[in-house]
Amino acid sequence: MKIGLIGFGKTGKSVASILLENKKFSLEWVLRQSSVLEHRSVPEFFGVESEEPGLIYSSSKTSIEDLLENHPVDAIIDFSSHQGIYTYGETAAKKNVKIISAISHYKEKELQFLKKLSSKTTVFWSPNITLGVNYLLFAAKFLKKIAPWVDIEINEEHFKAKEGTSGTAVKIAEALEVEKESINSVRAGGIVGKHEVIFGFPYQTVRLIHESISREAFGNGVIFVAENLKDKEKGLYNFEDILTPYFAI
Repeated sequence: MKIGLIGFGKTGKSVASILLENKKFSLEWVLRQSSVLEHRSVPEFFGVESEEPGLIYSSSKTSIEDLLENHPVDAIIDFSSHQGIYTYGETAAKKNVKIISAISHYKEKELQFLKKLSSKTTVFWSPNITLGVNYLLFAAKFLKKIAPWVDIEINEEHFKAKEGTSGTAVKIAEALEVEKESINSVRAGGIVGKHEVIFGFPYQTVRLIHESISREAFGNGVIFVAENLKDKEKGLYNFEDILTPYFAI
């Protein structure tokens, strides 16, 4: 499966390294805003041997139209910003390239744009693309269904520079019908990401915890999503759509 990666920050680099390790995928190119590293290859950047091209391009000098024309891919993985979808979305949809977005925060405008694109191609979005945190979300929803009266608290911890409430924590709150204002946030040091759901029962508590040890977890999530989207028709998908069949008894 040929992949194009949008964004090459800390997480984008980690995702790229995981894609290079998986022989089922070929990282064809990376598109980023900065012209630093332009025309260098990702394998060279990491100092590893690979037959994959993985060339780095700058959006200020190379258009997405030219990239997809000269270096076609099966899917685009987006780890850029909430505005990134506008730079490639229409062109990718027109060429029936699958879109996998892992942007933490989208405004309603971007969500409507994703829906529009999904009428032309396969689109996936998750504010947290790690498999573990989405399993936590599933388990939490099941427990809430069993005991709808239970007390629920949501805690999220991230690195010092992360702004705003975690998009994953917000999604968990919405799924469990907890007020977003009740989410407890901690910003300290270099914490990659930790989410905890506390269920307070009389005389007992249940805690569901997911902690990202390394950003490579996002790369593993991307691979899981891409493999499960391979045969999906056009439409807008999320993790629940992908995981639900695995929970069928």
